[in-house]
Amino acid sequence: MGKRLVIDPITRIEGHLRIEVEVDDNNVIQKAWSSSTLWRGIEVILKGRSPYDVGLIAQRICGVCTYSHYRCSTEAVENALGIQIPYNARLLRSLMHSALIVHDHIVHFYHLHGLDWVDVVSALSADPAKAAKVALKYTDKPIAAGEGDLRAVQERAKGLVDSGRLGPFANAYWGNKTYRFTPEQNLIALSHYLKALEVQRTAAEMLAIFGGKSPHPQSIVVGGVTSVRDMLSPARLQEWKQKHDEVKDFIVRAYQADILMAAEAFGQEPSVLGGVNVKSFMSTAEFDIGDGNVLFKGGVIMNGDFSKVEDIDPSQIAEDVTHAWYKADGPQHPFDGTTIPKQTDMVERDTLNGKLPTLDQDGKYSWVKSPRYKGEPVEVGPLSSILVNYVHGNKRVVDAVDGFLKRSGLPFEALLTTLGRTAGRLLQTILVSEFEEETFQALLTNLKSDETTYVKPEFDETKEFKGHAMVEAPRGTLSHWIRIKDGKVQNYQAVVPTTWNAGPVDANGKVGPYEASLVGLKLEEPTKPLEVIRIIHSFDPCMACSVHVMDYKKKSLGEFRIDPYGFA
Repeated sequence: MGKRLVIDPITRIEGHLRIEVEVDDNNVIQKAWSSSTLWRGIEVILKGRSPYDVGLIAQRICGVCTYSHYRCSTEAVENALGIQIPYNARLLRSLMHSALIVHDHIVHFYHLHGLDWVDVVSALSADPAKAAKVALKYTDKPIAAGEGDLRAVQERAKGLVDSGRLGPFANAYWGNKTYRFTPEQNLIALSHYLKALEVQRTAAEMLAIFGGKSPHPQSIVVGGVTSVRDMLSPARLQEWKQKHDEVKDFIVRAYQADILMAAEAFGQEPSVLGGVNVKSFMSTAEFDIGDGNVLFKGGVIMNGDFSKVEDIDPSQIAEDVTHAWYKADGPQHPFDGTTIPKQTDMVERDTLNGKLPTLDQDGKYSWVKSPRYKGEPVEVGPLSSILVNYVHGNKRVVDAVDGFLKRSGLPFEALLTTLGRTAGRLLQTILVSEFEEETFQALLTNLKSDETTYVKPEFDETKEFKGHAMVEAPRGTLSHWIRIKDGKVQNYQAVVPTTWNAGPVDANGKVGPYEASLVGLKLEEPTKPLEVIRIIHSFDPCMACSVHVMDYKKKSLGEFRIDPYGFA
C-alpha cells in the first residue's frame, strides 16, 4: 500500500477541488483521484422556464466564463427552434467571445498558473540590470522589463516580504527544486505578473463594449444581439480597436516572451515533460472571421492517432456517474441526462497529512460527472484545439505551431506535456488576438449595407423541440443541451470543459485527464507538492462550471458537511 497525500483545497482556481494521490517509496504517484467537493445549481433551475430566459440564467453557472455559457445556452435554444441569426449578430458574438478568451488566458497564465513557474523569493536576489538584458533575448521590445522597471518591481516585492504581508504570494512552495527560472528570469516574469493586472482589465472592457458589462454581459437574446448603438457608434468601434491593440501588444511582447523563456528554462525539467496521459483530444469549430470562415475547425483525435481528425458526432457523447455523487442507471446522453444527487461518506485513512477522511475511490467521490466520447475519455482545452487544427492542416495554426517550435527549439512531441499544454494556451491567445481583427473588419464592411442584428423568434408552443450548441470556451469544448415542451424547458444539461477533464474514473475503469495526468509523476517533496499543482493548474480548473444542481422550488435535496481542510 502506498502513502496517501491529500491536497485540499487546490487554490488559484474557480471553485473547490480536492486532489488525492498515492505515492510509492520513491515518491512516484501510482494512483490519483480528482474530486469537486462543493456543488451549486443551474440545470434544474431551468426546468419549467421560458426558453427566452435560459441565457441570462445559464451564464450564472460560472463567475469567470460567463459569456461562454450565455452564448452557448442561447444558441442551444436557437438550434432547437431553427433560428438563423443575422450576420452582424454572429460577428458581434464572435468579437465578445474572442475578448473573453484573451482575457481569460492572460489571467490564467499570470495570476492563476504563473506562480507554479515563477519563484517570487528568487526574484529578490536578481540583478535588475542583468535581467533587462536577459529580457531582450526573448523579444526585441520587452514590456515592463527595463532596468528601472525591474528595480521598482523588486523593491515592491521586497517590501511585501519584509512586512510579512505577502498577499497573493503567500503559502507557496518557494525554493522547490523544480523551479527552473534564474533569479533574473523570475524578476522579468514577476514584473509581467503585475503588468498583466492592468492589461486584463482592458481585455474585460473589450467584452463590455458590446456585451454591456463583464462579467455577466446582457446583450445576447434569442434571435441575435441588442448592442446596436455600440455597433453603429464610430467612437465605440474605435475604443474597441484601441483596447484590442493594447492587449495584443502585451500578448506578443510579454506573454509570448515569457512562454519562450519557460520553454528554454523548463525544457529539461521532468515534472513538466509528462502530464498528457489521455491521448484523445476534442475541440469544436470557433471564431467567425467573416465570409463563412472560422479561425478554428472542430474535430476529435482518438487514441493518439495524429494521422487523422474525425468529425464530432454529438450522439456519441454520454456522461457516466459510477464514481460521481449522482444516481443514474448507466451512461446518459445529455438530451436524456438527469442530475439526481447521491452523496456518500468518505473513508478515514492514515495520510502524509495525518489521519484524515479521504475519498472512497471504490465508491463515489466527486460532484463531477464523467463525460465520454465513444466510451473514451478525451482532453479538451486550448491544447486540444491547437492539436486538432494542426492535424487538420489549418494553415494559420500550422504556421503558429511550427514557428513556436522553431523559436523554442522544442520538438512537436513537447506539445504533449504540461509545458506544451501551457504553450498551447499561448498559441490560441496569439491566433485569437490576431484574427479577431478580421472579424472586426468584416463587421465594418457589412455595416455599410446591413445593420440588422436581430430576427424575432417564433415557435409553436404545442410542439416539442430539442437542440444543442457547442462553443470553444476558454477551458475547452462546452455544450448545452435543451428539450422544450409546452413552451417551457423540459430538460437541460450542460457538459462543460472541466467536466471532460476532471471527471472520476468511469464504470469501465477508464481514467479522465486530470487523474491520468498525475500518474507517474515524481514528487521532489510530497508534503510540498508543487508538481501536482502545476499540472492541475495547466488545465485551468473551473469546478463551479462542472458541478451544478439545485431544486428551483427551493426544496432541500440533501445536506452535506464538507470540511474544506479535510479534518472533520
